[in-house]
Amino acid sequence: MHTPPLPATKDVVLIGGGHAHALVLLKWGMKPLPGARLTVINPGPTAPYSGMLPGFVAGHYQREDLDIDLVKLARFAGARLVLGAADQLDPVARLVRVPGRPAIAYDLVSVDVGITSEMPQLAGFSKHAVPAKPLGAFARSWDGFRTKSTATNIAVIGGGVAGAELVLAMAHALKQGGRLGAATLIDSGPVLGQASPEVRKRLRRAFSEHRVSVIENTGVTRVEPDMIHLEGGRMVLSDFTTGAAGARPHDWIARTGLDHQDGFITVDETLQSSTPGVFAVGDCAHLGFSPRPKAGVYAVRQAPILFHNLRALLTGDPLRKYKPQKDYLKLISLGSKEALGDRFGLQFSGAMVWRWKDRIDQAFMEQFRQLPKMETPDLPAEHTLDLPATLGDRPMCGGCGAKTGRGALQAALSLIPPPQRRDVLSLPGDDAALLKIGDQRQVITTDHLRSFCLDPLMQARIAAIHALGDIWAMGAAPQAATANLILPRLSAELQQRTLGEIMMAANDVMRAAGADIVGGHTSLGDELTVGFTVTGLCDRDPITLAGAQPSDVLILTKPIGSGVIMAAEMAGEAPGETVAAAMTLMCQPQADASRILSGAHAMTDVTGFGLAGHLLGICEASGLGAGLDLAAVPLMKGALALADQGIRSSLFAQNHAICPELSTDGAAALLFDPQTAGGLLAAVDNSRADALLAELRQAGYEAAKIGTFHAGAAQLSLIS
Repeated sequence: MHTPPLPATKDVVLIGGGHAHALVLLKWGMKPLPGARLTVINPGPTAPYSGMLPGFVAGHYQREDLDIDLVKLARFAGARLVLGAADQLDPVARLVRVPGRPAIAYDLVSVDVGITSEMPQLAGFSKHAVPAKPLGAFARSWDGFRTKSTATNIAVIGGGVAGAELVLAMAHALKQGGRLGAATLIDSGPVLGQASPEVRKRLRRAFSEHRVSVIENTGVTRVEPDMIHLEGGRMVLSDFTTGAAGARPHDWIARTGLDHQDGFITVDETLQSSTPGVFAVGDCAHLGFSPRPKAGVYAVRQAPILFHNLRALLTGDPLRKYKPQKDYLKLISLGSKEALGDRFGLQFSGAMVWRWKDRIDQAFMEQFRQLPKMETPDLPAEHTLDLPATLGDRPMCGGCGAKTGRGALQAALSLIPPPQRRDVLSLPGDDAALLKIGDQRQVITTDHLRSFCLDPLMQARIAAIHALGDIWAMGAAPQAATANLILPRLSAELQQRTLGEIMMAANDVMRAAGADIVGGHTSLGDELTVGFTVTGLCDRDPITLAGAQPSDVLILTKPIGSGVIMAAEMAGEAPGETVAAAMTLMCQPQADASRILSGAHAMTDVTGFGLAGHLLGICEASGLGAGLDLAAVPLMKGALALADQGIRSSLFAQNHAICPELSTDGAAALLFDPQTAGGLLAAVDNSRADALLAELRQAGYEAAKIGTFHAGAAQLSLIS
């Protein structure tokens, strides 16, 4: 008997990917709560760990060592990840606003967005300096800056312990590369004024060792690209200026209506704000019951309490209270692989302390790097012999990776007789049908996708662009669409929320393409499926698969690789930045590309059968062979590395069976990778190819010339 999944009834939203929320996601994945649907909102696919930032800045760690991969973590937790920066929380309507998408509704919400060291009141800072927080933006800027080859000057504004750590790390990295000019630490008050005398003494010795100049009790009046102006007319040379002066809350928090202390959300012992069900943790929270300085150690200790209390409000269990420790071990990096330890008034320093700090930091990060693998359910004791081979050893892909193979589809379609109506015109292998209504020509197509993304809005956006692909490939103008949706089992309220997000996203895509959504159909099932039937109008003969001519050049408008990336993501093996970049490409409409390629001799969109399968379709319809320049085929970032690891989409084997004579080594494997919302593949006149390519690139497409057609049998060959 089939056991359907349990319905979701409540939405839990985590705003920010800070340390506490990352740990909550980890715990949630190990112990999910049936009925709860989890969402995490973060500006990017990764969240940097603050404890390793000085080591990264100094050059002891690589950029990837610093980041918690939220894409992998969210997949492990069964949470949708919304990439965007929240800028509004309405605790009355229970809505979170993220620019560029409909408001996200919640039943419970937690805020862990950290702080910023932006200095909007300081002239020139926003334009010419980089705040030390948020950490991700700072790390990206420093990573680009430190790879330059010229001697350089640096400066840090803010002489607390954080500023001291930062300037020492920056000076060490540049000194190691032979690039250090001047390094300056600036504060309007005494440098290290809040530190103990022993800590100040040791850090000042480190300043001397790393050639860091200290300017204290002097304010900054203006920041310029290569210079800082101080009170009294003094100037400091600086090619890279950063600010670490104090902690500022994000501006939108004060507009929430929640009680706050100078913009930091005031929370009680249960970590709830003045509005029940709204939590805050980490640096953006103010512990009203027991104020503490801003430090990551508190966020780590808050995570178990937040995890319990979120669940407790949903299950009716009693809440727990957070009791912050009175003191904690402070480990301060000293630039080189040395560190200073401080606790209970005792100090200790040296290389051994840095190794101790490194072990602590690596242990914290390792729990996110080595996420437990989800076990495959055991098969029944009795089953058909070929069942294990059919199931495979990986999750079934979504998107185009879940389609049936070309061979099975063609065999089934061969049983259908030709059209009997005179106004239904048969086209050679195209996915869209051509209808003639009086003097008007209309094309119609349908497509739907099994969900590969836990965000319904993103899934709807990609599915709409994917469905429009057949219309654009025929050179038609999108006209109207109906939606065909299968929702997973949800409570009535969550059905409404989910449908609202899907339809608003789909409407945005269709309207931008010139089409209107005019209705559709919904039903409930085990998982989300989003599809659309779309019509388009042709003011001239449509572009079909037939019509390519010998010596025509092949142009592809998008890189390939989405199938292997999505397969890896569903298995928890794809880097978050790779997934985010692929999603961005899948969300790129092909309207402008269709217009630019309107004079193509033949055209199709590259989807489920992969580049090789769809190119062979043109060859068969046009009666030509094609030579493919493998080195010229654009690949999505990270796709080749994943393919080289042996990762394949569910449809890969059937796609390769279309052209079994072609190799599957290296980049050739991606020729059989099923694409979702893929690019257009056009046969164009050789004399126009360069101009068309330039126009496509000017319009924002990663387009390329990838081969040519020639007389001969309908088959493919690799020319590189």
